[in-house]
Amino acid sequence: MENNQHEQYEYARRRIKQKKRLYFHLILFFIGSIFIFFDNIFLNIGKPHIWYKWVVSLWLFIFIIHLIKVFLIDCFMNKNWERTQIDILVGRQKRKIEQLQSELDTEK
Repeated sequence: MENNQHEQYEYARRRIKQKKRLYFHLILFFIGSIFIFFDNIFLNIGKPHIWYKWVVSLWLFIFIIHLIKVFLIDCFMNKNWERTQIDILVGRQKRKIEQLQSELDTEK
């Protein structure tokens, strides 16, 4: 397998793993929310306070952060983005070195 094909395969495998974890988190969120609701309302755990709303809201917030990370951040900031940023920084460093070298040559 070529190096480029291997990188594409590894990227695809990593993305599938991320999405699989996200879907597992979603299923766990739904099942966990049902159990938390059931515990608070029907088993009277923590009565007289209705605390399940806070726990489910916090968990939903964490799930939304996970969703944003998988579908927005990791989608755009992948290996190609890293390579582009490295190329930009290396280009800036080369221009700065050439500028300093030309300044040294003019002083001599």
